[in-house]
Amino acid sequence: MTFTESAVPRGDVTAGRRDPAPGDIRTGDIRGALGTIRHGETAPSGLSAKFKTLLAIIGPGLIVMVGDNDAGAFATYGQAGQNYGTALLWTLLLLVPVLYVNQEMVLRLGAVTGVGHARLIMERFGRFWGAFSVADLFILNALTLVTEFIGITLAAGYLGLPKIPAVILAGLVIMAAASTGSFRRFERIAVALCGASLLLVPVYVMAHPTASQMAHGLLVPSLPAGSGGMAALLLLVIGIVGTTVAPWQLFFQQSYVIDKRITPRFVRYEKADLWIGIAVVIIGAAAMMGLTAAVFAGTGGAGNFTDSAGIAHGLEAYAGRTAGALFAVALLDACVIGAFAVSLSTAYAVGDVLSLNHSLHRGIRHAKGFYAVYAGLVAAAATVVLVPGSPLGLLTEGVQALAGVLLPSASVFLLLLCNDRRILGPWVNGRLTNLFTSAVVGVLVTLSVILTVAVLFPGVTEAQILMIMAMCGVAGAVSAGYIVACRHRAAAEPVDRAGRENWRMPPLADLGGPALSGARRVGMSVLRLYLSLATVLVIFKIVQMALVH
Repeated sequence: MTFTESAVPRGDVTAGRRDPAPGDIRTGDIRGALGTIRHGETAPSGLSAKFKTLLAIIGPGLIVMVGDNDAGAFATYGQAGQNYGTALLWTLLLLVPVLYVNQEMVLRLGAVTGVGHARLIMERFGRFWGAFSVADLFILNALTLVTEFIGITLAAGYLGLPKIPAVILAGLVIMAAASTGSFRRFERIAVALCGASLLLVPVYVMAHPTASQMAHGLLVPSLPAGSGGMAALLLLVIGIVGTTVAPWQLFFQQSYVIDKRITPRFVRYEKADLWIGIAVVIIGAAAMMGLTAAVFAGTGGAGNFTDSAGIAHGLEAYAGRTAGALFAVALLDACVIGAFAVSLSTAYAVGDVLSLNHSLHRGIRHAKGFYAVYAGLVAAAATVVLVPGSPLGLLTEGVQALAGVLLPSASVFLLLLCNDRRILGPWVNGRLTNLFTSAVVGVLVTLSVILTVAVLFPGVTEAQILMIMAMCGVAGAVSAGYIVACRHRAAAEPVDRAGRENWRMPPLADLGGPALSGARRVGMSVLRLYLSLATVLVIFKIVQMALVH
């Protein structure tokens, strides 16, 4: 069952048209993993009908959230629990509103505009920013995929599976699942894997951490300095933020919402889907920190994190072989989900800017470029992991650094797009959303600067980190004051949100260029300079370290 669409759904996502093209596969029934919504049916009434509609919509929010609990997340959360016990659990609760606000904005953009994130950036801010966003995303996602295959080798090694066949088989599964030409078939596989991520719950039960310690860690913020000092702790907190709020999530969910044919009338259902995904992610992350805290407390392993395989062996010693095996299977599952989402976000973004056919509804014959990017990334990442002597540790470090460089720009553009009335009309951000998101962007920029400095200068001290935070805070306060003063003078007209469920973005060609104020041009120039310098310096540093290695 479905809502009747009084506005004609969008056609090709890359064209920005209102009218669907003949035979356009983006128009029609929503065929989700858990149900179908027929195009043109009347609005559901009654609890049962609404629940069935929700089941059909579930997918984008769940996959994008669970996909972020990948190999890097396993390592980061595991390190937090093994080195600091339950003391950093509170960071997860702080991330909940950040996750929701960021992803709610992109799902709104997808449903209302029918245009992918990369294409919107290019059309509204110029070809430089569109090309930069996609190029940086491509490099970052390629490195992220390498970390997924590293996780696969660790899980396979613990389970006693040979490395090369395990990597090749996993790569073939990842390629095949998305290449059938059936959106529903892919989503069913992905949703099943999302359900399997809850294997961490029985592992948590087997480790039986103390409930009072878990509650204290969640509700009472603390920063316990371990053997590495406060600087190491602060960098780990930044790592928790970076592994939970990733740039690829923005590109993936916006395009996936479009590919699933979700329109403005389904936004509230998609928001519920997003909350379900956030709940699953937080449960998994908290379970990871809690079980590692219990397993390594009072042992020689406390404060000496190695990798995810070390956690599995610690679990085996503490709770038996079954617990270790379940953990390894959960790690393997997380790596495959992460590879699905990261590869698709890249293929969608490249398809956006190059105007390629890019949809899971199409088979390989009708979307060769889309699937070539997807499969090529997977194959390249698997190959790097199998090459003897590859600097895998440096590649993992590169993922964190480049993520820190890209995320602030992605967040800035997201905020600007969601305040563009030509794009979102009655769906633009409200004042409270803008205030909160602006604060989040300021924090992300600060974390980006700290992480970049830490990569370039590994000996950075606690005092230097605090100085950077103070300087960024002053700059943010000055910028906020200037923006508030400009908004007060502008006295923008209130937004009329009546009838917004039927409102869609006009064709891109009809929008015209964005009106950029002098202050915004200066700000974007500064952002361009920072991103260019930071990217070049980080890549140079990683290459230098690889040559020394």
